[in-house]
Amino acid sequence: MTSPAHTSKARRNELAQRGYSRDHRPDCKQVNIALVVSREGMPLGYQLFTGNRNDGTTLEEIVKRIERLYGKAHRIWVLDRGMVSEENVRFLKEGKRRYIVGTPKGMLKRFEGELRAKDWHQVREGLEVRLCPAPGGEEVFLLCRSAQRKEKEQAMHERFEKRLEEGLEKIVASCAKRKQLPAAVGQRVGRLLGKNSRAAGAFEVKIDPDTDGFAKCQWKRIDRWREWARLSEGCYVLRSNVTDWSPEELWRAYMQLTEAEAAFRIQKTDLQLRPIWHQKQERVEAHILVCFLAFVLWKTLAQLCQRAGLGNEPRKVFQELADITLVDVVLPTRNGVIIRKHCISRPTEHQAILLQHLNLHLPNSLEMAQV
Repeated sequence: MTSPAHTSKARRNELAQRGYSRDHRPDCKQVNIALVVSREGMPLGYQLFTGNRNDGTTLEEIVKRIERLYGKAHRIWVLDRGMVSEENVRFLKEGKRRYIVGTPKGMLKRFEGELRAKDWHQVREGLEVRLCPAPGGEEVFLLCRSAQRKEKEQAMHERFEKRLEEGLEKIVASCAKRKQLPAAVGQRVGRLLGKNSRAAGAFEVKIDPDTDGFAKCQWKRIDRWREWARLSEGCYVLRSNVTDWSPEELWRAYMQLTEAEAAFRIQKTDLQLRPIWHQKQERVEAHILVCFLAFVLWKTLAQLCQRAGLGNEPRKVFQELADITLVDVVLPTRNGVIIRKHCISRPTEHQAILLQHLNLHLPNSLEMAQV
């Protein structure tokens, strides 16, 4: 995962380099972060790497450094598809390391028959999985189908299809209106398809010269593409050599990647802290340490909620308890002594129930001080 480091040159930080930005901020220098968590998702440690390293080239370095610092435990390496290559998978296998990795979108084609099957297992509302053992039994592939992701991808495809159809109609109309060379029209079509590449396969475009050598443009929809798009929308494939886990355990372990990436945004949203940009390396490292500690507290609250039967989403509980405030009562006296008393607002009935479930007890007041 990556984290922005500074918007300027950041010459004092060797780790801060310009690289591929998942936040779509190529103007920012960044650092790469490897996060170590327990099976339950509790953060254990992290390491920083230069921000201009391609994800696929950092794996061996990350693995060896983490193993040197934390030992060669029976660890499971969870990687997104940006870090996955056959070479990296072979490296993990040779070291007898266990892994759960994302796969390129194109791998879904191998499982077209499985996607059409009916016996999917529901992990949670809106999420279904299907386990597909690989030949030889050394690996498994986990097909995942998300209703939320399907809705998002379907809307995206429809948007790009509409743009392409409108753009192609304009090109056809312009060819009928004035004479144009086929090469020039081909360039226009190429630019249009490139800007809407997500749905480019949905159309077949033919540019032929007429009897005078000028462009004649025709297009049609490809039904097979649309059929595959509807079947595969919202689906993705995970690959793993962990064959003794349930489909739900594999999926939840992989989802810790999403939680880890969100960890370094917690301070901007839930803690309501403004973004801070640093130049010096030690200040970047300190900022990331604060983010890491915030994530530890966040995961601790999540586990408290889960044990209390309140689900595993602490944000809702956090919002409910945020209205409990600390009030300073200032009492000036005639002899000049000022008495300050820190009082805690009384929780509502609903907040009191939440606190009871979490086994948390609020004092009526904090220490009293005299000035």
